[in-house]
Amino acid sequence: MSEGKKTQLVTAGRNKKWTQGAVNPPVQRASTVVFDSVAEKQHATINRANKTLFYGRRGTTTHFAFQEAMTEIEGGAGCALYPCGAAAISNALLSFVQSGDHLLMVDTCYEPTRDFCNTILKKFGVETTYYDPMIGDDLHTLIQPNTKVLFTESPGSITMEVQDIPTLARIAHEHGIIVMMDNTWAAGVNFSALEYGVDISIQAATKYIVGHSDVMLGTAVAKAPFWDQLREQSYLMGQCISPDDAYLGLRGLRTLDVRLRQHEQNSLKIAQWLAQHPLVDHVRHPALESCPGHEYFQRDFTGGNGLFSVVLKTSDPRATTALLDGMQHFSMGYSWGGFESLILANEPKSFDSLRTVAKPHFTGTLIRLHIGLEDIDDLITDLEQGLARYQALLGKQEG
Repeated sequence: MSEGKKTQLVTAGRNKKWTQGAVNPPVQRASTVVFDSVAEKQHATINRANKTLFYGRRGTTTHFAFQEAMTEIEGGAGCALYPCGAAAISNALLSFVQSGDHLLMVDTCYEPTRDFCNTILKKFGVETTYYDPMIGDDLHTLIQPNTKVLFTESPGSITMEVQDIPTLARIAHEHGIIVMMDNTWAAGVNFSALEYGVDISIQAATKYIVGHSDVMLGTAVAKAPFWDQLREQSYLMGQCISPDDAYLGLRGLRTLDVRLRQHEQNSLKIAQWLAQHPLVDHVRHPALESCPGHEYFQRDFTGGNGLFSVVLKTSDPRATTALLDGMQHFSMGYSWGGFESLILANEPKSFDSLRTVAKPHFTGTLIRLHIGLEDIDDLITDLEQGLARYQALLGKQEG
């Protein structure tokens, strides 16, 4: 992360009109906003889309501060706020597609994104084609006359493929296609999506921005040509968040750099340790050469985090259960990005429903890890003991 970006994380959204002289913007809760005159009400009505108090769903000063901070950090024209990352994804798509349109969706997308495309968008008459995350220049072969949006996610969910976003964005723009990206992994700071051709950068701020596993929050930062439509259509679909959650998003920004760096340092040490383990086939950490698209990570990203996957040489559900059930410092839980370490497992057959065209080229169990802020030696010991339980059960069954 650049020095300038670190400074932005500390200062963005702290304009005195939001902070009122305090270090942090206060939490302003409101549904109804009252006016002292017709002229004041008319002014608010005219400027309701431009950080002016009008009605609670349009936002309060707390929301405005968080929106301003995210807009500055990601370099866009505006930031829409949503009650979770899935809402940010679905509403961004709904704001720009209609019946008869065609959507190109990366095959390694977040599972709820796939479910949304296969149910809601299908019901509305929007066709989705899934593409291999490593497709590169061949993307043009999938473009149809009615293709409206190219959706990317890099690294990919679970299997961690890093996409060549500049190439994909260039091809999409040559055909007048809007480029969206789930930029949650980079937290909007370790990959500057809008600078690499993305038109709308989407995040589950639930994860690294909040950073404490206690808030659901989504953001979408858009370039100028798309901002008005994203803002107004999201508003019409009723999207809004609590000012308390906006405040916690703001507070999370202030420590985002130091948390990400520690998550990254811890995860790299564990990834390198796992890469040498005899039960491990390969590690899918974007910073390691064994991860698909590693070259794009090196070229385009300025840092990493705590989330990666490791593929074992074998697949045995009972052995995997023995590994998971005895963990002391890794908890089983969905999501990631908090201070705590998490672990989940996917057997190869699970990808039959998770993938359409990018079937994994491995036969062992995939373990997804989120490396938290605990002592690194404790985490390695926990994993070492878990893999020993896995090996012991394999040995019993083979015997």
